[in-house]
Amino acid sequence: MTESLILRELLAAGEGWVSGGAIAHKLGVSRVSVWHQMEKLRSQGFAFEAQPARGYRLSRLPERLHPGLVEAQLKVRRKGFTFEVLDEVDSTNDECARRLAAGRSAPFAVFAQKQTKGRGRFGRVWHSESSGNLYSSFAFRPRLQPERMQTFTLWMGVTICELVAKFVPVVPGVKWPNDIVFDGKKAGGMLTEARVDADQIRDLVFGLGLNVNSPPADWPAELGRRAVSLSELAGQNLDLNRLTAALIGRVLLAYERFADGEHRATFAGLWNKYDVLRGRNVTVVEGGHRRHGRVLGIDDAGSLLLRDDKGRTQGFRAGEVTVEKGS
Repeated sequence: MTESLILRELLAAGEGWVSGGAIAHKLGVSRVSVWHQMEKLRSQGFAFEAQPARGYRLSRLPERLHPGLVEAQLKVRRKGFTFEVLDEVDSTNDECARRLAAGRSAPFAVFAQKQTKGRGRFGRVWHSESSGNLYSSFAFRPRLQPERMQTFTLWMGVTICELVAKFVPVVPGVKWPNDIVFDGKKAGGMLTEARVDADQIRDLVFGLGLNVNSPPADWPAELGRRAVSLSELAGQNLDLNRLTAALIGRVLLAYERFADGEHRATFAGLWNKYDVLRGRNVTVVEGGHRRHGRVLGIDDAGSLLLRDDKGRTQGFRAGEVTVEKGS
């Protein structure tokens, strides 16, 4: 894509200048074509300085998610992988599922500036206004046995924590089974959905919603009390496009390592590093039943291990977890 190639040259130059003629020569296009592309980028929120005999340099980047800017910052490009940024969609997970059902080749990803029907576990609404947050879904065709996928979301959770820790000065954590949290406040949620064909998983969609730059004032009052954005933690807005490019690389590598079984060597250590429930007294609600106990961690199948006051240990494959006060 000419757009992303131009942006890659300008980003690589930093505060230096890039000759329009040099860009045209490298891309095999005319200088007029480069000028037209620069004007298009201006209309999309970019700003440039331009000087005769020196060329161009970037002076401002758009705050909104921009596909060309994401593409320009990808450090690793997986063969066959594509992604798209939509202005609005009902749900990125649903959009990926529709495209897989229509025969779209995988892997691919869908990002959205806004979701009208964003959702989390148990069909809950995920607040998804257009306010600088990240709404994303990645689609795969793993052809793996269903039992192999039991720890997939947990593995992706620690992968996301490893990434986020590079952007904010506060250590993130994973609240089993699918929340990214900081000191009890939720910054992100994951939703993995699969379609099973015979004894194999045919389609797999991994969704991630992450509060990046949304100001707390934009959230409903109840949500504001239990949610946090990365910009709050960092004390400034983050570069959403740089974060997205880094996320793509991390998710694709993590998926490959999971599919190959290579994740097993590091998963337990990473889970212990980011698990926020271990040693805490919690209540687990599963199928209408409430269980109280102290969290011991997870087992090899990703089940939450809970020891009750009588010393009995029980594993939970699913459920809603609430940390008890004073724990």
